[in-house]
Amino acid sequence: MADDELTAAERALVAAARDVAGRAYVPASGFRVGSAVLTEAGGTYAGCNVENASYGLTICAERSAITAAVAAEGPRTRVTAVAVHAEADSCSPCGACRQVIAEVGPEAVVVYRRDGRLVRRAIAELLPDAFTFRR
Repeated sequence: MADDELTAAERALVAAARDVAGRAYVPASGFRVGSAVLTEAGGTYAGCNVENASYGLTICAERSAITAAVAAEGPRTRVTAVAVHAEADSCSPCGACRQVIAEVGPEAVVVYRRDGRLVRRAIAELLPDAFTFRR
């Protein structure tokens, strides 16, 4: 997908994700990832991955951005779009991030790179039958 096939909001999210990726704290992997989310309220929030010597404590960029959104807007925050950026040819959200996106944005679209090209997927495509508190 070419950049001009994205909506203006999606292009802005991709740019914000690209910008924040440069601020990632990645002493172990050197793999910088940025993410930006758009909420139903119209807010845009960005986050980057932050590694830790105790690897299990590392937080991914997508969860960092979602945490910033919830901190700003509160527990009823709903995410409508997510963008992910890394310098790699492919970088889609990991399983944990897909689960968190599905919880706060069950209708969200996710934009990321696959094989060097931007793709747009519904979170339901990336995580079908997600486990949630909703019935």
